[in-house]
Amino acid sequence: MSESLNKKEGSSFTLPTQTYPPPRFEDNDRLARIQVFFPEIDEMYQKYADKNGYPGYAYGIVLDGQLIHSGGGGFIDLDKKIPATPQSMFRIASMTKSFTAMAILKLRDEGKLRLDDPIDLYIPEMQAQCLTKDAPAITIRDLLMHSAGLPTDDPWADRKLEKTEEQLVTLLKEKICFSNPCGMVFEYSNLGYTILGYLIKKITGVPYQKYIDTAICQPLGIKSYWEYAEIPEAQLVHGYSFKDEKWEEEPLLHDGIFGAMGGLIASIESFGRYIAFHQAAWPSREDKELGPIKRSSVREMHQPWKFIKLETDFKYACGDECSLMRAYGYGLRYLRDSLGRTFIGHAGGLPGFGSNWFFLPEYELGIVSFVNRTYADTSKINLDILNKLLVESKLQPRKLPPSDVLKENQSKLLLLLPHWENVTEGVFADNFFLDRSLKSIQQESKDLFSKAGNIISIGEVIPENQLRGYFILRGERTNLQINFALTPENPCLIQEYQIKII
Repeated sequence: MSESLNKKEGSSFTLPTQTYPPPRFEDNDRLARIQVFFPEIDEMYQKYADKNGYPGYAYGIVLDGQLIHSGGGGFIDLDKKIPATPQSMFRIASMTKSFTAMAILKLRDEGKLRLDDPIDLYIPEMQAQCLTKDAPAITIRDLLMHSAGLPTDDPWADRKLEKTEEQLVTLLKEKICFSNPCGMVFEYSNLGYTILGYLIKKITGVPYQKYIDTAICQPLGIKSYWEYAEIPEAQLVHGYSFKDEKWEEEPLLHDGIFGAMGGLIASIESFGRYIAFHQAAWPSREDKELGPIKRSSVREMHQPWKFIKLETDFKYACGDECSLMRAYGYGLRYLRDSLGRTFIGHAGGLPGFGSNWFFLPEYELGIVSFVNRTYADTSKINLDILNKLLVESKLQPRKLPPSDVLKENQSKLLLLLPHWENVTEGVFADNFFLDRSLKSIQQESKDLFSKAGNIISIGEVIPENQLRGYFILRGERTNLQINFALTPENPCLIQEYQIKII
């Protein structure tokens, strides 16, 4: 663009040519900056495992769609001393739930169900089941968000993986008990996701596990199992509990109807592909859809649909304190800290196993860890490592390019600055000069540009969204920030303008 603030006789304002940097991440050495921390990450996991008494563990870091680092320690079989590796097959427990939710959204996209359909439309045994007569009918969406009114049931449900479809139907026919009215609060329910798995089977006509394999895992190249007996001995992870001062092996459960809530078995290497798929859903864009589910539906899973709680005293391992908001999406947990960072993922726990994964959509950075100890909690160590990588490697979030309409209207504003003369039609919305007079805008501009001195450079538009943004004018004495917002009409017009010293 040519000079936009033409020097006016008697004025000291001149503006140089404007340029725009490439979009996405500004730091092209992201991988190199993270790699230097791999030895520290290995040590952090080892110390955490030793402190918490983990028989075996494995972990991985995913950046920009690639598993860039992985490792493991301890044993997957204490008797045979088989080492834990990124290829070891761990039962990932409730991390399975996002696969269930993804399958539901895929069926929704194909027109085979609606999220607000009552569940008894497909599963008659659920008809008229609720806490009170005035409670609304349970919908598919309620089950996805854990707001169907079912009680938290971890100890009970975690022992039922191998139950049959007939046993589930009998349970439903006998009328299940509720802890809350439907739709009111978040309460985590394994039975709720088991019902969703049964729904998938009812709609597709194939077992839930087969549908997940063919519709999601195989297209993504994810090697997974449901039945532990099919896994090679060198890869099969055995689960343990520490009871009466000694390790006790937990019996591995066979595949069954409760698999939709926590039955998937995977390795760090295979689950890394799943994290990469979630990363690839961001940002919204015009690229061709590659499947197996629409990017918009994956991003829909990531939204904080149901609030859980606000922690005001959360602390990272480095000592940094912040607030942390927790919510639930569709089969995924949503965390946002007061530093403005969003973490999407899920934990898992079963007798003999614990797991966790997170990724940050704006950074395309993810982490996953598996442990073969009952209910082992690895969410804290994963958050601490992510925080460490973000802070110490100085990773920057994705930089989205400004929309063409923002750039066009920036140019129109620059033609008027600093004097606001020759204002033409077709630039400003009809509210603009009703909200503030041209005379007051001119006086403000004169005062602020005098304080800034000669303008040295124009910054690119920094988009807040496609129709709102700001840019910086760097002056000899101080800098000016100009914020503007556009109307929803076509063509877009400037409805709001603000200028301030920064």
